[in-house]
Amino acid sequence: MENLPEHWTIRPVTLADAAAVTKLIQRSELARLGETDTIQDEIEAWWRRHEASLEQNSWLVKTENDTLAGVALLYDRKYGVLEFEVFVAPELVETGLETYLLHLCEKRAGELVPLAPEGAKVALQTWFDREDSARWELLEHHGYAPGRYFWQMGIQLKEQPSAPQWADGITVQTLTPGMERAIFEAKEEAFKDHWGHTPTTFEEWAQHTFQRKNMDPSLWFLAMDGDEIAGLALCSDETPYDQGGWVNVLGVRRPWRRKSIGLALLHQAFGEFYRRGISDVYLNVDARSLTGATRLYERAGMRKVKEYVMMEMLLRDGIDLTVQRLEDEN
Repeated sequence: MENLPEHWTIRPVTLADAAAVTKLIQRSELARLGETDTIQDEIEAWWRRHEASLEQNSWLVKTENDTLAGVALLYDRKYGVLEFEVFVAPELVETGLETYLLHLCEKRAGELVPLAPEGAKVALQTWFDREDSARWELLEHHGYAPGRYFWQMGIQLKEQPSAPQWADGITVQTLTPGMERAIFEAKEEAFKDHWGHTPTTFEEWAQHTFQRKNMDPSLWFLAMDGDEIAGLALCSDETPYDQGGWVNVLGVRRPWRRKSIGLALLHQAFGEFYRRGISDVYLNVDARSLTGATRLYERAGMRKVKEYVMMEMLLRDGIDLTVQRLEDEN
């Protein structure tokens, strides 16, 4: 498809489109994969974080009957990383609309390349379920190559989980007002050793995090060494969306590693989910985690349940500004 059919329309997305776009993505995932894990709350939170750029970096297509046909969004994560998403109504997959929207993302990404830091590598990336063979084939045909894999890992809590065993001097508490910035700084420090990490600001993080409808401070567990946050597990109850419990962020700052704090935080989270009657708990992790996180999760009883792939196209060669290895590696 080089041009849209006559009387079809295209415009940027707005926050008011979130419900309709969520339904479109869910229909697409059900048709491609037989299941969906898309949540409107998460889409709204992500769009609010990027609201200033939606006017130029998003496209929503409707048919002559005002039916939503497809959507594409491009996110500039800075540091030379551009990410996109493209979804098309299942009944329109064979029309070429997906390729049309892909090309819009690529064209806009090309315009953003000069804005990246001088000398930096710039790549256009997208993430999707590894089982989506049709998407893989489409992207490969257009010059994309797999770059990284992530796992969704899960555990079914059939009995009371093991009680957390805390290292000497470590206590646990939940979020209290006034700790938000300290939590953000601890998370950023811990994730400096996470592949592909790009720094963000407190304001961006807070907007994305605290405006979620199911944000529950009683599920944010902080491992404390005195007044210092040694590690953290930021969790959420996604059972209203049939998604179980989630450990969204798990990190331990470098000075407190190798003290089993990560495992203790997992057990703390498992215990609270079990107490609430939530038996299925999940998290996402880099399949080749620089810190060996997959081994920790396996020790805790978690197993891989799904795999995601990142495919990318190099737009400009240069120095990779995202985290690629541990800082102390030679």
